[in-house]
Amino acid sequence: MINRRMVTLGLGSLPLLALAPAAQAASTAAEINKDSTEALQQLYRLNPVAESISQKALGILIFPKITKGGLIFGGSYGEGELRDSGKVVNYYSSVSASWGLQAGVQTYSYVVFLITSKAIDYLNTSKGWEIGVGPTVVLVNEGVGKNLSTSTLKDDAYAFIFGQQGLMAGINIEGSKISKIKR
Repeated sequence: MINRRMVTLGLGSLPLLALAPAAQAASTAAEINKDSTEALQQLYRLNPVAESISQKALGILIFPKITKGGLIFGGSYGEGELRDSGKVVNYYSSVSASWGLQAGVQTYSYVVFLITSKAIDYLNTSKGWEIGVGPTVVLVNEGVGKNLSTSTLKDDAYAFIFGQQGLMAGINIEGSKISKIKR
């Protein structure tokens, strides 16, 4: 006899299986560089405040394509890079897992402007930075963006989420684990 709970758990795992090929099909350094440049240009077009913040940033983490899927259980994965003064310093992955009321698949981009040396040091010395632990990250939405200028930057890092495609309620990078990868 099939247990309803087992069926629900099995169906909830399907979106994670859909993410598996993306996680295994690692991007090359050249692909990440190209996609990151395009994502950053898109962000600057969409939000001019982001470009002004970039002038104050000690580093910029760019994740050009995160794929998120879920049906009860969910997860996200994407690869990106850290830039300092326009030059690529290292490559990173962004991974998250979640459970709860969720259904759908979506892609999006996010960029984190690292303002303080504390943020850079934490990224370099931790064995994976879990957003929400360590340096303070402010998620910049329309409301925050209207009151933000380079003279009011007081937190360690500022994150912008943009380019959402697909259908899934809610996007949050808190709980995402950013880890260094080799490319």
